[in-house]
Amino acid sequence: MANELRNFLAIPYDELEEMNLEAKTQRKNRVAPHKIQEERLKYLTDEKRIKAVTVLFSDLEGRLHMLDYDKKFLLGSYDNLTFDGSSIRGFTAQRESDLRLGIDWSAFYWGPADVFGPGKVLVFGEVIDKGGEPYNGDIRGVLKRYAQGLHKKGGYTLNAANEIEGFLFQGSDAERRYHETGQFDYVNTGGYYHSLPGDPLRTFIDTTAEVQRAMGFQNEKDHPEVAPSQFEINYSYSEAVIAADQIQIYKLVCRQVATHMGLTASFLPKPVVGVNGSGMHTNVSVSKNGSNLFWDAKGEEKLSKMGWSFVDRILTHGNDLCLMLNASVNAYRRLDPHFEAPNQIKASAIDRGAMVRIPIGNEKSMRVEVRSVSPDANPYMVMYSVFKAGLDGETSKIKNLRQAERYLPDNIYTALEHFRDAKWTTAILGEDVKGRYADLKQASADRCPRLLGTFVKAPEVQYHHDVYNQYLWNRF
Repeated sequence: MANELRNFLAIPYDELEEMNLEAKTQRKNRVAPHKIQEERLKYLTDEKRIKAVTVLFSDLEGRLHMLDYDKKFLLGSYDNLTFDGSSIRGFTAQRESDLRLGIDWSAFYWGPADVFGPGKVLVFGEVIDKGGEPYNGDIRGVLKRYAQGLHKKGGYTLNAANEIEGFLFQGSDAERRYHETGQFDYVNTGGYYHSLPGDPLRTFIDTTAEVQRAMGFQNEKDHPEVAPSQFEINYSYSEAVIAADQIQIYKLVCRQVATHMGLTASFLPKPVVGVNGSGMHTNVSVSKNGSNLFWDAKGEEKLSKMGWSFVDRILTHGNDLCLMLNASVNAYRRLDPHFEAPNQIKASAIDRGAMVRIPIGNEKSMRVEVRSVSPDANPYMVMYSVFKAGLDGETSKIKNLRQAERYLPDNIYTALEHFRDAKWTTAILGEDVKGRYADLKQASADRCPRLLGTFVKAPEVQYHHDVYNQYLWNRF
């Protein structure tokens, strides 16, 4: 069929940015959900050029799932969208498989037609169990309810910004084909800040930044990172749920742009031994009525007492949280002290080997940076575990807690032991979800070599949850 006959929605990038920023502002201002729902339904009804709505949700490990609903069907059935939960890893058992998707109408995005296809819009979903209650395995919903509860009770807003590093490799599906090739091929070997205009890495970064800008990310800076073919594209602070949603969209956009270029955007934490790995430094703060509660002009490193208490609780629970912040076998290759690895359970303003860093800040930007997070972790679990531990966790009586000689696990088996034994992880996830998550991580670990050795093994790439390979997973 000729394209000119279809007349599907395709919006210029500058208009997309305006629309997405307006929707983001509504979300930040906490406009009543029923008002946003009414507005979105009217828009979908009136805009004849939309053919489908892509509903996004994440499983327990953080893998992004997408369902396309015909627009007319969605308009009539948005309050009763069912799906088979037993087909989603870490969700329900087959005997109790029926789940539903609610629509979070505030988390609505207009995407560029040249990346997502014309005639489509995106919206995040909320998983609901068969009894009509929020599903306990939907960590996005858990995070959202936690953040809303703090705001309702004390007027607190949880803020976050993430620095997400990745690699760009030659060829499409480079991760899925790793067991055949045994290597990843760089597209650029320039290193930190060095990339000529028009080369593949710079073109990829420029294109991805344009898409993010159009989707309301409010970009800050972008550049090649330390390792060859490594990139980082930074954007501004947001409320925690928005920030986690943006991580999922960021990785989706990177993969889409790379695929269109015949390349692969990889978020394996350490795809190549001997060069720096990829992290997802997570910058967090808490505000109240627009005031940054982590700022104190007279505090140590300008961080308030509340901020330091937050840090102390994170350090106390460092080993408890490690499996949630470093979720794959490959992630433990990155916790290597030879490459500025944040594997020391301490806090510092200058030491980049510390798990927690206190960056230079001011009244607006003062924050705490949790550096030990890997880019393949479930972003909702990262946000929830960091804020929950920092605000509600315990404080250890370890002498000199902030500078004690303590280290994060260097392998997933030790991280699993800490996770299973910790009372704190049961308290924040519940026995059922904790058990399911641990079982998923155990299965992944058992399919990989116990001793990592000095080169990346095929299984740690194949069974990396961020790489979608339904056929492979279904064989086990």
